[in-house]
This record gives sequence, structure tokens and C-alpha cells, in this order.
Amino acid sequence: MRQLSAVDTQFLNFETSTNVANIAGLAILSGGLTRGDLVSLLARRLHLAAPFRRRLAFVPFGLDHPYWTEETRIDLDYHVREIALPAPGDDEQLGEQVARLHARRLDRRRPLWEMYLIQGLAGDRTALYMKVHHAAVDGVTGADVLASLLDTSAEPAEIEMAPPSEPEEKVEPREMIARGVAKAIVNPANTVRFLINAVPHLDEIPLISQVPGAGLVSRITRDLANRLSGGDPVPALPRLTVPRTPFSGRITAHRRFAFTTLPLKDVKQVKNAFGVTVNDVVMTLCAGALRQWLLKHDALPEQPLVAGVPFSLRVPGDHSVGNQVTIMITTLATQVADPVERLMAVRDAMELIKDRSSLAPARWLQELSDMMPSALTGMAARAAFNLFAGSAGPINVVISNVPGPQIPLYVSGARLLSYHPVSVVTDASGGLNITVFSYDGSLDVGVITCREMVPDVWTVTDYLRDALSELVFLAEQQ
Repeated sequence: MRQLSAVDTQFLNFETSTNVANIAGLAILSGGLTRGDLVSLLARRLHLAAPFRRRLAFVPFGLDHPYWTEETRIDLDYHVREIALPAPGDDEQLGEQVARLHARRLDRRRPLWEMYLIQGLAGDRTALYMKVHHAAVDGVTGADVLASLLDTSAEPAEIEMAPPSEPEEKVEPREMIARGVAKAIVNPANTVRFLINAVPHLDEIPLISQVPGAGLVSRITRDLANRLSGGDPVPALPRLTVPRTPFSGRITAHRRFAFTTLPLKDVKQVKNAFGVTVNDVVMTLCAGALRQWLLKHDALPEQPLVAGVPFSLRVPGDHSVGNQVTIMITTLATQVADPVERLMAVRDAMELIKDRSSLAPARWLQELSDMMPSALTGMAARAAFNLFAGSAGPINVVISNVPGPQIPLYVSGARLLSYHPVSVVTDASGGLNITVFSYDGSLDVGVITCREMVPDVWTVTDYLRDALSELVFLAEQQ
């Protein structure tokens, strides 16, 4: 049995009737795929997907973080489901169905995943929606789970079954309680350690960074530590003011989802013309789309929107389960009307946080989670979300850009046409999330929103395409 980390546990604790921690992907496939094919594939490859085989085991009285226990028999009839869209089976109907599925919490008495084969999609296509709880995977391990189901040719590869493994060591409830009590005794030391480590990084912690004087204290302590250690100076982050938007505040239990695909060659044309990175272009496209949406709703703030950008803390080759992530904050230059000036402003902002992260990786999320006594983390998470719900929140939007394979892939012989991420919206992060996945010469985009805050979610994908067309036109003038 492996115990969840403090960060993993936070993804369980913040869930409420409206804040749901499912992360998912929507695969669009060519041709037909049957549920029988899918179940057969999973039965042969479950040993490659550890999160599919693990179930939660909770510590009595919530004294410590839960454990993962191996499930010996996976009920694939429960986890793999098949539904169909009514005619005409267009993309907007598919987005509506995915939004409904994504808003439902997973049953914590079972392994935390579900898969839906969606038939009836127009154009001789089939959709496959797969969701997993964020406590079980992050972006890297989620990609590993997806990869276990994919092949590089239409003929599925023959994969040997795993040899019988030794029975896992069980942790009895009495021992769980003893470990939890022992951790509670040493927890004040963790709190002191966090406070010592956190002071030089106050300017990168959302909400705390907005407190007057936080940046100054952070900079002084960093400079002192660098002089004592002889290390390179760490650049300071600007104090950011988070403006209120129509997608700020308390979200509802309802979702909208839209998706689109952008040509990677067009993004690279802009990148090369202006001397920026692909990620700079992606962030700028999001900034342009959000600017247009806010203008349409007469809600564009004078200050730039503040985005949370997830970063992986994994070292290359580390494919262990659980979350090793943090989040950095940056501005989106949504107040800048000129597209090229906006691109340059986004580039400068992204370079700053990349330089900062390379010299001092932002581990505040892990350290803050470790500091909290397990029995109090649930109450603390919900209290924080209640606080954020009454304000603009610590950020306006989460934007993530995930690199993926640049070759065609297949699921039981059906070619993968596109793969659109479906992420998380919360009271704290805002009611809109844009996640991008690169695959086979394209950028596949998924936009998830709170239904009541952003009911016209498909206009966001329209504006993303418009923003790219605008930058491509300007790149051609160079």
C-alpha cells in the first residue's frame, strides 16, 4: 500500500458539490470502435496503468492521508460505458455530453476512473472520453496512462501480461492510526520548516503575493540567502493585481465544454517570425481570445488578467504515481490591443517565471500541503475556497500547454484524430480553464467552464482561431 502525498490528498479535500477534481481527455477517433474491443484492450493492458488498479483506503478519523490499495479484480463492466449522441451528432452535442459527464464526481469506493465510448458522432467518427481523479494522476502520469492504451500502428501490439506480483503489504487500521498520531506530533516542525522556506518565495504564492510588502520581504530574504550561499540572484516577480471578471468567484455544479484544433505549422510560423517560443504563442492566443470574449461582454478590465500556469516538478525519467506539480502566476496582457505588442508582453512575462523557476523551483504547493495536519486539511481547503469565492480569487484562469507525440496513434485499430484535454475549474482558479495538447502536427484545445459564468464557451474557441489567423497574417508581413 502506498500513501497519498499531501498534494494528492488536497485534490480529494477540496471537492464539494460544485468543485470537482476530475481531469480527463476527449479522444476523437476515425472509423468504428466497439465497447468489446475497448474492454478487451483494457483487460490485456491494465497492468500498464497503475491508477486504474488502485482504490482508496481511508485512515480512521481522518488522522492521516489515505492510502492506495491494489484492487485484485477490476469491474470493467462498471468502469467502461457506452452511450450515443442523437442525430446529427455534431461537435457541440459532443461537448455538451462531455460537460455533463465531467461534472459528476467519481465513486471513491472504486478505482477513481471511468471511460465512455460515445457513438453517433458525425463524419464516421467515434469519441472516447476518459476521466481520472486528480489525486491519482498529474499531467505526466496521466499521459502515461493514455499511452498504455495507444499503438503506433493500426495493428495492436502484443504486450506480455505482467508476471504474478507479490501480494502488497497491508497497513492495518491500527497501524494507520499510529502513523497518523506520530506525524501529528512532528507537524509543528513541518510548519516551522515551511515558514522558513516560504519567506523567500512569498511573491510566487497566489493571494499572499498580493499582500502589500510581501514582494519586498521576499526579495530581501532571497538576496540575503544568495549572498550567504554565493548563488545566482533570483529575479523578483511583480506584484499582481487580480481583476474581477464574469468568471471570477463561486462556481456552480454545471459545466460547458468546447474544443478545437489549431495547425501547429501556423503556430510555428508565428514563433519563427517573431523569435518567440511555441508556448509564448499559445499563451498569447489565449490572451487574445479572452480579450475578445471580455470585450463582447463589456467586461474587459484595465489591468491584465492573471493566469496560473502549471509546472511539473518531475525529473526526467520519473514516472512514479501521484502529483508532482506546482503552479506559477503570470500576466496575460489582455489590456494590450495590438497583437504583436501583446505577444511581446506575454513573452517577457513567461521568460521571467521560467528564469525564476529554473533558479528556484516553485515548491510552495507541496510545502504548504505538507505543513497542514491531515485532519485539518479538508476544513482548511474548503475555508480557503469560501474566501476566494467572495473575491476575484488568486488568479483569473488556468492555462496549460502539454507537449505530446507527433506521430499518428491508434486505439484498437481506430486512428486517433485529435485528443482534447478536459481539466478543472474551481472557486479559487476561476470558472474557465484552457488546456492545450500537441499531437501529430496539431494543437488540440479543450476549454472547460462553469456553465452559468461562460455559457457561450464555443465563442472562446472561435476567438482562439481568430487570434491565430491574425498573428499568422502579421507574421507573413515580416
